[in-house]
Amino acid sequence: MAKVTDPIIINKTTVKNRLTMAPTVKFDFAGADGKATEKHIEHYRERAAHGCGLICVEATAVTPDGRFGPIHMGLWDDEQIEGHRKIVNACHEYGSVMLIQLNHTGITANPQCGEAIGPSAVQIPLYATGGVEKISRAMTVEEIHKMQGAFVAAAVRAKKAGYDGIQLHGCHGYLINQFASKKTNLRGDEYGGSDENRARFGAEIIRDIRKECGDDFIISVRTTGIEPDIATAINIAEEYVKAGCNYLQVSTGIEEWKDPTLKEEGEPYNLICKLGVRFHEHFKGRVPVSCVNGILEPGLAKYLIENDLVDTVDLGRAVLADPAFCEAVIAESRNADRKAAGEKVGFVKCFNCPRCQYGPGMPHKCPAKNRV
Repeated sequence: MAKVTDPIIINKTTVKNRLTMAPTVKFDFAGADGKATEKHIEHYRERAAHGCGLICVEATAVTPDGRFGPIHMGLWDDEQIEGHRKIVNACHEYGSVMLIQLNHTGITANPQCGEAIGPSAVQIPLYATGGVEKISRAMTVEEIHKMQGAFVAAAVRAKKAGYDGIQLHGCHGYLINQFASKKTNLRGDEYGGSDENRARFGAEIIRDIRKECGDDFIISVRTTGIEPDIATAINIAEEYVKAGCNYLQVSTGIEEWKDPTLKEEGEPYNLICKLGVRFHEHFKGRVPVSCVNGILEPGLAKYLIENDLVDTVDLGRAVLADPAFCEAVIAESRNADRKAAGEKVGFVKCFNCPRCQYGPGMPHKCPAKNRV
């Protein structure tokens, strides 16, 4: 069985361990120009210095109108490349493999940035409209192709910045997920209907990135694990893998859950995390699969890897609360005998606040981070 400290090859790149930093947006770090700042560089450098094998830089907009807000980081312009190069260089110094997550908000567009557009004219989620009922505008095929080109162009800029690969944001209700979901994709053309057609938007982006960025470039998808069920979500992911996706990082989508943080009897991980476990069972031996959510203890990260439940674990809140969390996981993995004898591995634990204090409007207020 693999250990947390074992390297893993993703596409043709060796990642030094099985611990990855999930993309978590820093909402007040960027300016209106969408450029990476010194705050971004230091934030990721610190996590790399403390042992993250792979870091996926936060959701980054491929067009100005696809931002979460007016100060959201982007890769829609060549002038933004240099800031990203500084992030990559700072983290490569510590041996971290670097991906960047590319995104467009689609029907959940911030009205300060652009129009709510997507695969179909549907009700926009009320959280994105301030509680006002509004309908999105369906994209034309010409607009679909133009948007796909924006994702590809951003990936080319990412490669120029030195990233080892990109991650397409295909979950959490954003544009690629909107095409994959039956709830938001009501189209009757080649981009709607069957699972294959609904996955086409993302799959074509993958194929074009591969053409432009080469065989060595990692193409990951943070994909929905249930849309509206696991079998359908796996069908969608199959299309991404056929198109050339090298790495699946599994999370949630548009489908509503009563309480996805619950755990099934006898399992130490929650239902969101279990989606990654289910995908790993299906794709085992073909592409690496990662899980995410609720992995706040070093022992759980170790358990998931060393019981062959997933290939890597995505760490979000844990490495926000404690940049050295990966060191605690590695120490626990290497010192199992001492731990069994009662020795504890120290780390600053995330409080798992209902609304993460690193979220919109509340940066730098993490109670765990500010405790040390």
